[in-house]
Amino acid sequence: MIKGILKRAARPLGVATAAVALTLAAGAVQAQANEQFIPANFYWVGPYAPGGSGFGGGMIDYFAMLNARDGGINGVKLTWEKCETEYNNARGVECYERSKKKGSTGATVIHPLSTGITYSLIEKATADHIPVISMGYGRTDASDGRVFPYIFPLITNYWSQNTAKIKFIGMKEGGMDKLKGKKIVNIYHDSAYGKETIPVLDVQAKKYGFEVTHIAVPHPGNEQQAQWLQVRQIKPDWVILRGWGVMNPVALKAAAKIGFPRNKVLGVWWSGAEEDVIPASDAAKGYIAAGFNLPGTSFPVMKDVLKHVYDKGKGEMDDKSRIGSIYHTRGIVAGIVTAEAIRTAQEKYGKKPLTGEQVRWGIEHLNINDARLKQLGATGLMQALKVSCLDHEGGGAVKFLQWDGKKWNTITDWIASDQSIVRPMVEESAAKYAKEKGLTPRDCSKES
Repeated sequence: MIKGILKRAARPLGVATAAVALTLAAGAVQAQANEQFIPANFYWVGPYAPGGSGFGGGMIDYFAMLNARDGGINGVKLTWEKCETEYNNARGVECYERSKKKGSTGATVIHPLSTGITYSLIEKATADHIPVISMGYGRTDASDGRVFPYIFPLITNYWSQNTAKIKFIGMKEGGMDKLKGKKIVNIYHDSAYGKETIPVLDVQAKKYGFEVTHIAVPHPGNEQQAQWLQVRQIKPDWVILRGWGVMNPVALKAAAKIGFPRNKVLGVWWSGAEEDVIPASDAAKGYIAAGFNLPGTSFPVMKDVLKHVYDKGKGEMDDKSRIGSIYHTRGIVAGIVTAEAIRTAQEKYGKKPLTGEQVRWGIEHLNINDARLKQLGATGLMQALKVSCLDHEGGGAVKFLQWDGKKWNTITDWIASDQSIVRPMVEESAAKYAKEKGLTPRDCSKES
């Protein structure tokens, strides 16, 4: 009898347990249904870890701040998952495949943080209808959105940056006409990233009459003695440093060793962070680098990140001294661009989790003007940005910063790129790609 009573009593308990489990499962599904998933496919190990961890940390910090301060974007929480790419093309593709179907609507957008990985994902992401934001890197001719509808080298591409660099050198030399007869050495990382600007430098050399010599540095860049001995033999007026990771401080030390003035070394923005100069110590003093974002924690958006994330012990940067560094604020800018694209897309598709295709529309209709920058607390942190079907770059301007041994000092205002050089090259290269792939470019007059 007792056994019978216990048996009968167990039945409603099992039903209740099942009901609770179903309720919890339904709640989990409902919660996931109101989340926007964004892969965090970056790199935290290896010779390029400072860039990957800083950029990735900044982007995640911005998303965490939006969740804590605003409850996400119009009530939709942002979620992410880390995947270690090691700045390796195969690993980058593996992380993409692993993350592209996660979340209720699949991956929102991919930030490869690698020109090589970006190249590897162009056809895959286009077929999967997942936008790729290669902010300040990637395939430059993807600026032509008619041919590359899912690829966005936002804010400023490599060719634009190089025209701004040559403008800067012209300013320092007393005018663009003074470039005639000058010697410029382009020391570059021997990768897709490093080689990206060789074509535009050759065009500019022909236009302005300067001589350019391209010198490759093998991955990862620990050995550069032979390259800098070549620099000493050439005796250039300027050296353009197109480095990445450990290559940068090694280059600055090598320049000091041969007595080449650091204020005549002009770096790309991936050679212009604290992690690129501090290891070089005094050898970095006076070095100049391009930038499309500024460092610091005084921006209102950075104060919100500190208040809502770090003050609660939830920040991504273990080394607190890196908060507000160049790579970290660049990740903040990536977070802003991504969130604003989602917000823009929500205006058309509703305040709900969106597909990659819908967010692609949002990126292509981004308009972060000065008024919006002020609302975001990002005035001065980044330039205004307006994207369109035809123009997937949207900005193009560059500032230059100089390292004084302790901090970066901004030494120019925004310098506009020379689109009379860049845009024809972009369209010619994009048209060639379209022909090779059998693609019909979009008619932007029919896009809305």
